[in-house]
Amino acid sequence: MSELPTAAEAIDQLLAVMAALRDPEDGCPWDLKQSYHSIVPHTLEEAYEVADTIERGDFNHLKEELGDLLFQVVFYARLAQEEGRFDFADVSAAMAAKLIKRHPHVFGSSNNSNEEQIKKNWEAGKAQERKAKGQGQALADIPLALPALSRAQKLSKRAARVGFDWPESEQIWRKLEEESDELKQAIANQDKPNIEEELGDMLFVMVNLGRHLGVDAETALRKSSTKFEQRFGHVEAQVQQSSRDWDEYKLTELDNFWREAKELEKSQ
Repeated sequence: MSELPTAAEAIDQLLAVMAALRDPEDGCPWDLKQSYHSIVPHTLEEAYEVADTIERGDFNHLKEELGDLLFQVVFYARLAQEEGRFDFADVSAAMAAKLIKRHPHVFGSSNNSNEEQIKKNWEAGKAQERKAKGQGQALADIPLALPALSRAQKLSKRAARVGFDWPESEQIWRKLEEESDELKQAIANQDKPNIEEELGDMLFVMVNLGRHLGVDAETALRKSSTKFEQRFGHVEAQVQQSSRDWDEYKLTELDNFWREAKELEKSQ
């Protein structure tokens, strides 16, 4: 029985496979025509598939999904290596050095194990890194490509670190009521551009409320979307099992199916 490869051997094998795929003479045509920009959508998709697998508790497939995501990193590193910029070893070494630097309570002389102080040290380290990169502004380097809710949370969290925040969640509730009134007024005026703006403001305040309550807005909405999908699936199944079409049902009847789905969730 052959022994399983070590982590180093497995990484070397993956890097060798990547090199073969990018071989100018014998490589894969699809892999050869790719660029940094062209594989970004694949990277985002793989990251979401990892998150989806974890949320569904499908740990039997998590290894595969993590491998797909790792391949994205290997691909970027290979492109950079071909251009003489850096390689996978440089990426790994830089990450290890960064983690060591940001965890002095583990790798340094600091004995501080207080979670709040550890977070402050982490953020201070990130701020120093941004400054070294010429990104001195508090909101610098927050990617535009992030999902809107995630980006809103990061923006508000970063602003809060410099004191620009509501001291208590009760004040956010009042702000939410204010934004709700402004949205209602925009709707009454049939002002489409302003409706969009006010709805966005309301969502941004909701993200801040979640942050104050210790809830990640992106995760909360993903879970609610999954719950809606499952409950709607029950409603759809009931309609399909009947001899009636959707438009033959009253909303109250469909709502009864929805309530059935909720009761089924409670019994599971």
